[in-house]
Amino acid sequence: MVRPYVVISGRTKPSSKLDLDLLAIVTATWRTPAEPWTLNPEHFSVLRICASPVSLADLASDLRLPLGVVKILVTDLSERDLVTVRPPRTIRWQDDLPILREVLNDLREL
Repeated sequence: MVRPYVVISGRTKPSSKLDLDLLAIVTATWRTPAEPWTLNPEHFSVLRICASPVSLADLASDLRLPLGVVKILVTDLSERDLVTVRPPRTIRWQDDLPILREVLNDLREL
């Protein structure tokens, strides 16, 4: 068992300004690390889990690490082009408003 702050060398914030939302989707790029000895076992765990797209929240849960630690790990990997981070999709309720009104009216008729 290693303390989370040891995993990220005592850092408290990611080194880049990558905006990582809780629902951001992280995917491994399948590139070989240029200097694999600079990665710790947790980095490799992130890459293994991200073989298929996974949200940042699920990744933290799977790794059993605090979200802040996982954000730093993902940022490290993103800076090395080993993962891609896609922001969550936003839902535009204004487009669905007529459909929602129609459903509401139909429910009222029941």
